[in-house]
Amino acid sequence: MKKIILCLFIILGIGIVIAWATSAVRPVAWTPDPDAGLTGVYASNDRLFERDTIAVQQQFLTGLGKGPEDIVIAEDGYLYTGYDDGRIVRVLVADILSAYEAEGADIDNIAFEEFANTQGRPLGLRFDAAGNLIVADAARGVLSIDKQGNIRVLVDEYEGKKLLFVDHLDIASDGTIWFSDASAKFEFHDFIYDFLEASSTGRLLSYNPATQETQVRMDNLFFANGVSVGPNDAFVLINETGRAKVHRLWLKGEKAGLRDIFIEQLPAMPDNLYFKDGIFWISLITLRDPLVEGLAQNTFLRRIVGGLPKVLLKPSSHYGFVIGVSPEGKVIQNLQSAKGYQSITTAIEFEGYLFLGSLENSSIAVSKLD
Repeated sequence: MKKIILCLFIILGIGIVIAWATSAVRPVAWTPDPDAGLTGVYASNDRLFERDTIAVQQQFLTGLGKGPEDIVIAEDGYLYTGYDDGRIVRVLVADILSAYEAEGADIDNIAFEEFANTQGRPLGLRFDAAGNLIVADAARGVLSIDKQGNIRVLVDEYEGKKLLFVDHLDIASDGTIWFSDASAKFEFHDFIYDFLEASSTGRLLSYNPATQETQVRMDNLFFANGVSVGPNDAFVLINETGRAKVHRLWLKGEKAGLRDIFIEQLPAMPDNLYFKDGIFWISLITLRDPLVEGLAQNTFLRRIVGGLPKVLLKPSSHYGFVIGVSPEGKVIQNLQSAKGYQSITTAIEFEGYLFLGSLENSSIAVSKLD
């Protein structure tokens, strides 16, 4: 028995050494901000899925593809979303809402078409003033797709170095494209390593289509993610997923050029955000995990974990969570659910409905607002 135990310890030791040596990460110690928890304005509820035991959420486009990470609705009434195989598809919003009101009875009548294929990984989607679909593609950079589906690369490098992980974007009224580069070290398929390493190489950048100039406007972000230009282009927000907070960069007024914190100590990790009618809709992809954050100072163990097979490195929770925040940073909507659609990466409001996307799901969801 002693020999067996000794052998097991030897095998374990060898495994640790191998994991350490082959690990892709070089962890940096960091200190998490306090966690507000599911209390107060973030009190736990099921309002994203049901109200008074009546379901308000349905799923659509099931099986069409995996990972409809972002959603945008065009002026012509089409909803666009992108999948992990590079496809961007579109479907009439009216067809989805008709099926929703019929409680799914017309779901088979929802017709879709492939608009384009980026041959990469389309994430953030927004339309410019000319009607071009501007895409944050994790593999290819910032793309412009015209109405015929022709693709043009706008930005794929900065100062001679390839952008590894373009994540999300928004467009100001002057045409400036604000976009995030989640990590300067890890690509999309290795995103989990960025969270293990915590080297904070994420950035907020701007691209001027007229001059074709790209600038870094904010750096040292722990996984730079969702981007949204505020009302009257007064400021731009960017989610720092790893630190569960949202930064603000002022663009106009006395504070122009200054940055501050828009909202912090979130109980979950923010992904994309979207502004409409006085509300920033912030999707929270997963609850914060005390166990994971407890390793923030333990660089040794995190390096070992980084040497494990990626299949073992999964998000720690599955939960549906979206908040609505005023331009002043006050939480005015709190929608959660442990049921239904989870791991939400985007929430787009349209005519009293929230359209939800996710990296993990093979469908989109629609939840009716009050």
